Amino acid sequence: MQKKILFICHGNICRSVSAEYIFSMLVKEHGLEDSVTVDSAATSREEIGNTIYPPMEKALRNHDIPIGSHRARQVRREEYDLFDLIIAMDEENMYYLSRILGEDRDKKIHYLMEYTDDPHAKIEDPWYTRDFEKAYRDIRRGCEGLIDMLLQQRE
Repeated sequence: MQKKILFICHGNICRSVSAEYIFSMLVKEHGLEDSVTVDSAATSREEIGNTIYPPMEKALRNHDIPIGSHRARQVRREEYDLFDLIIAMDEENMYYLSRILGEDRDKKIHYLMEYTDDPHAKIEDPWYTRDFEKAYRDIRRGCEGLIDMLLQQRE
């Protein structure tokens, strides 16, 4: 069965696209390419069409994360039915997701850090904190926890 995962942040140029790239790498490392699809989107329209933010790209490259040709886009209401998991980074993302997608009737929407040993933590926006390395570490931790959950479900 194909599992479709959508990562969400405010602009889709830092956190969510990083999660897409990191998680895609983990999917490939674990041989799950045929069973997991990954994408990312924004809750806002501010950055539509833009590539990953250069300081975030640099942080990913420093950790040998493959960078794709992503362009920022906004999540659409109909995507709720297209994805199995919709993963947000912080409370603001959750607020705007509820406005765009409506009620989470199937309990698909989660925070990325729910898949770690610190499930109540949120991933701060490095656009404001300027700490792209911390954002990378937190996103990586969340992605590793999520891939572990998927691997356990396959057993």
